[in-house]
Amino acid sequence: MNKTTRFIHTLRLPGMVLCTVLAVAALLSSCHGIYNDLEPCSQGVRLRFVYDYNMEYANAFHSQVDCLALLVYDEQGNYLVTYIGTGDELKDENYRMTLDLEKGSYHFIAYGGLTCPKTSFSFKAVPGIGSIMQDLRVEMHNAGRVSETDLHPLFHGSLDMSVDNGAYEEATVYLMKNTNNIRVVLQQMNGGEVDDKNFTFRITDDNTLFAPDNSLISNGGQVYAPWTQGQRTVGVTEEGDETVTVAYAEFSTSRLVAGNHTRLTITRNSDNAQVLNIPLNEYLLLLKSDHFDKMGDQEFLDRENNWSLIFFLDNNHNWIRTHIVVNDWIVRINDAEL
Repeated sequence: MNKTTRFIHTLRLPGMVLCTVLAVAALLSSCHGIYNDLEPCSQGVRLRFVYDYNMEYANAFHSQVDCLALLVYDEQGNYLVTYIGTGDELKDENYRMTLDLEKGSYHFIAYGGLTCPKTSFSFKAVPGIGSIMQDLRVEMHNAGRVSETDLHPLFHGSLDMSVDNGAYEEATVYLMKNTNNIRVVLQQMNGGEVDDKNFTFRITDDNTLFAPDNSLISNGGQVYAPWTQGQRTVGVTEEGDETVTVAYAEFSTSRLVAGNHTRLTITRNSDNAQVLNIPLNEYLLLLKSDHFDKMGDQEFLDRENNWSLIFFLDNNHNWIRTHIVVNDWIVRINDAEL
């Protein structure tokens, strides 16, 4: 049985206590859930949800999306209703969300990961009767404060379609992932040990507020600190007389957008000197230039969500600016001023 829940007027989200009118949709759902004076109808849409906007081009919706919210707006952009999907039903590859709707044109906006108990994002103002699509905003929790959280994944998708009399239309909503995991590794070029406690790792951006179309709205600077960091032994030197221990720091960030002034800085704590201060997105795109040159910059940043960067240090813990490793690919740097 489809266990989709319909919230009419407003939503109950984590950390919010709101008045709601709640009804169970599925066999009990009907047109008059939106239009109270109408008889139940046998028409609407059955929506499939797909997340294949990744580097594997494979649908990972059922394994990665653990809660789903679908906002329904009319042709003029007026809010009508929100449907919620949760739990094991989303893991079923045959899952479809059924909406009973009157004849007309609709705009659907879907969010994965927004209504889960552990969500890291929420509506700036919860959509309700009288609200319009243009005012929809989704914001990262604690925006403006230093974030050292492993963010719960957030997904977005949208669809425009029409409903005709006496039929259920089949359609697909394609989602995109808005969160990233970025692992930074420091390794001494000639072997030896690098201690993460000797460094301060930070990423800065302005990427915490989303518009209805998933574009970013300026919301002030955001600082990301590692949600985890430490050391790991990766082998021994070529001579075999010394173990090689690297330092790592792992970040969780919101969407990376080409053109944003996103920066990664690593500071040496002993003298407060910057080991590196780089435009992060441009360095990530070095990999795209070499291996995915037919893909647009923004598509590359959106499809890839798990990043690994290895920087090599000399014996004085200064960065050797000749090459880095991005996602296991060696990228040689010709422009030291990048």
